[in-house]
Amino acid sequence: MKSQLKAGAVLSYLALFISSAISIIYTPVMLKLLGQSEYGLFSLATAAVSYVGVLNFGLGNAVIKYTAKYKVLKDELDISNLNGLFCIMYGILGILALVLGAILTLNSHLIFSNSLSIAEINQLKIIMGITVINISLGIGFGFFSVISLAHEKFIFQKVLGIVSSIISPLVMLPLLLMGYGSISMAVVTAILNFITILINIFYCFKILKIKINLKKFETVLLKEILVFSFLIFLNLIIDKIYWSTDQIILGIYSGTVAVSIYTIGASFSGYFSGFSAAISNVFLSKVSGMVAKEVSDKEISDLFIRIGRLQYIVISFALSGFIVFGHEFIFLWVGKNYNDSFIIAILILVPMIVPLIQGMGGLILQAKNMQKFKTIVYATVAIANVFLSIIFVQLWGAIGAALATALAFTIGNIIIMNFYYWKKINIDIPNFWKNIICMSIPFAVSLMFRVTIINIVPAGNWSIFLIKIIIFFIIYTCILWFTGMNKYEKNIFIGLVNNIIQRYKKDRFYKVS
Repeated sequence: MKSQLKAGAVLSYLALFISSAISIIYTPVMLKLLGQSEYGLFSLATAAVSYVGVLNFGLGNAVIKYTAKYKVLKDELDISNLNGLFCIMYGILGILALVLGAILTLNSHLIFSNSLSIAEINQLKIIMGITVINISLGIGFGFFSVISLAHEKFIFQKVLGIVSSIISPLVMLPLLLMGYGSISMAVVTAILNFITILINIFYCFKILKIKINLKKFETVLLKEILVFSFLIFLNLIIDKIYWSTDQIILGIYSGTVAVSIYTIGASFSGYFSGFSAAISNVFLSKVSGMVAKEVSDKEISDLFIRIGRLQYIVISFALSGFIVFGHEFIFLWVGKNYNDSFIIAILILVPMIVPLIQGMGGLILQAKNMQKFKTIVYATVAIANVFLSIIFVQLWGAIGAALATALAFTIGNIIIMNFYYWKKINIDIPNFWKNIICMSIPFAVSLMFRVTIINIVPAGNWSIFLIKIIIFFIIYTCILWFTGMNKYEKNIFIGLVNNIIQRYKKDRFYKVS
């Protein structure tokens, strides 16, 4: 069990690194082969159909929770009945996703006819249709991809995900080079997903040897599962509205090129979220334990500040680096046609940094079972973002969509949630911000590079660009060490370096022996 957990955690970080690396390498090649307009069309189709994906109802968490509960009881009959119930639920949701997705696809011309040509709408429908089938199969057979996690077989799922993420571009690239466009990408994605489903089914029956009983249907258990999953379902809808609606609105009012530019800019938010989650997610059990022991508000506040500082060290370095080099990176990465993507990324990332460094707040609310207010705030923010985006897109296009997202994010996720953490959860928010401001000297100084090193030595190629980043990294790290980090944070860094050195020495010892 412990080996599975450790390996699963390591593989999670590895998967994050591989997916990010593949995205950075693969995206410019794909853009060059597809063209700006067709890439925007593919992104628009994916964003439109992604709403169907929320119909998995968040059942994955329920599968893990209730399977663990029934495994403790060691009642094979009850477990097989539970598996049967989940299979039926997933199957019904898969059929529902197929029907609703088909309706959405067939009527997509009513939504996008003002900005897309007839040829683009026909191509959009084909991509949407293939993607709907793909998502519906994923939902309908979703039980088999989750049950291995419920049985704590983390290595299998993580390795399968990593292999799939590597194979996908390797199969797509030859097809794109042969002249096949975005439709082929949708087909390859669907085929790989279907193969993954078959592998999961084989693993569940042949390796895990799970049993499924479809005959007994417990109404009481069904209601309990639906209640448990409903809040997760709401959060899925809110998240989808918040992060996918801008592309739909741009598709309605501005066309595929604007969607393409916005998609590139918004993609950086995923990388930053991964940096933050890698730190905060490992503290859920610790926070839950502290809440269960009814520790003082000061102890919880101290943990909130301590982890927030660690997250800020990572996130502020990434953000300052992006502010300094992001424009050049996007130019070298995808070309001058995506200059506005840099502005879009900055508008989204700057306000986003606050909830990222306050990730512990969400874990504290979860441990205290007080997520309701956060859900209401996020829902309000998501709806406000839609209305603001409709207005701003018509005024400023893709940049207007990012501006609407930034404004809604600032009001809801920063101002309101910080006030709630302070007054309701009794977290010492003023002290938190005092710490963050004191740590911001490296961030402020680094921004001077934007008007010095960038203008003095423009990066005409990747070699010069990387040299500039290395110089920036050395200077930033030195300033951070002497002005931003406390003794606790320095000790963590020294400990990490010592661990790496010790492992290197041990590996050399074994090789020599």
